[in-house]
Amino acid sequence: MSQILKAFRSTPSLAFRTRSLATASSSTAPTTSKFSETLASGPTLDDFISSGEAPERVVLGNTKGPRLPSYLKTSIPSGESFNKIKRDLRGLNLHTVCEEARCPNIGDCWGGGKSTEGHNTATATIMLMGDTCTRGCRFCSVKTSKTPLPLDPHEPEHTAEAISRWGLGYIVLTSVDRDGKYLADGGAHHFAETIRKIKQKAPHILVEALTGDFAGSLKHVSLVAKSGLDVYAHNVETVEELTPYVRDRRATFRQSLKVLEHAKKEGVQITKTSIMLGVGETSEQVLATLRELRKSDVDVVTFGQYMRPTKRHMKVERYVEPAEFDNWKKIAEDLGFLYVASGPLAGEYYIENVLKQRRQSTLLNTANAEKEVSL
Repeated sequence: MSQILKAFRSTPSLAFRTRSLATASSSTAPTTSKFSETLASGPTLDDFISSGEAPERVVLGNTKGPRLPSYLKTSIPSGESFNKIKRDLRGLNLHTVCEEARCPNIGDCWGGGKSTEGHNTATATIMLMGDTCTRGCRFCSVKTSKTPLPLDPHEPEHTAEAISRWGLGYIVLTSVDRDGKYLADGGAHHFAETIRKIKQKAPHILVEALTGDFAGSLKHVSLVAKSGLDVYAHNVETVEELTPYVRDRRATFRQSLKVLEHAKKEGVQITKTSIMLGVGETSEQVLATLRELRKSDVDVVTFGQYMRPTKRHMKVERYVEPAEFDNWKKIAEDLGFLYVASGPLAGEYYIENVLKQRRQSTLLNTANAEKEVSL
């Protein structure tokens, strides 16, 4: 102890601080008074502004990435249709990709309106097989796990029940990925059963199934394709060159093309895919992608802006101007796609009409053919 005290006393700075603390109470008043006088006689805010030393603009946040353009800013979702869909989803323990993927277009899709036939034009993309995926794509905010919960056997019935209440004309079903290691058929039977139950409860509803690639198993693609759906969709997401960077390594561009090709061979009238722009692709790569899709007889393509869901996900390379989306729409139509939706927040509000026109045309051709045979 004596050695510690000796060392303490031999250190001037420590000894000074100790004495200062000991006498603080006796010197507080004079010090405070002196500080107030100095402050009062010092420069004012006007002095700083007039000297030009104050910065003209203070920028907060991350300035390295591109700033969100005004045309991508959306309002807080609300409305009767939006709230009804949300209540039903919660009550039946159903999930949507709209919420899980933090889609900025959720207000427009769930809000909807009325079609000429009186149907609600709201759409919701129901996500089957829970809210946990076994893959980890860099653009997607759906949570992932190596030990997902087992499937809910009541989900097909609950999904059909909810959809039949909404009075919709068009519904999209998608799912998380459950590779064979976690589910033998990748969820194909679950998917097909949900579609069949929807068609039983509400035959007028057009159903789009947006599936994964089932790890390349074409027999599982066939199972969903033959379930009574109206549109078979599978997203390539991006150009072939960027696929390993954007998507999970188990998903490949060529495997996705095979899924779309096989669905068409199994009798699906309309196949569909989607492409995100703004992840680093070039115009030449996008054009090459469109040509590959047409070779695979894909009917519908949609273009949308990649929106970074959280800071943990890959960055937006650039925000694509609306004029560029319009240009890609024209190019895709010239290549022969049946329907193209292209925009920063691309909606697919008119695909229902396209499908109905296709169905009416098919029925008319069938009737004419039967008439010719009878003659």
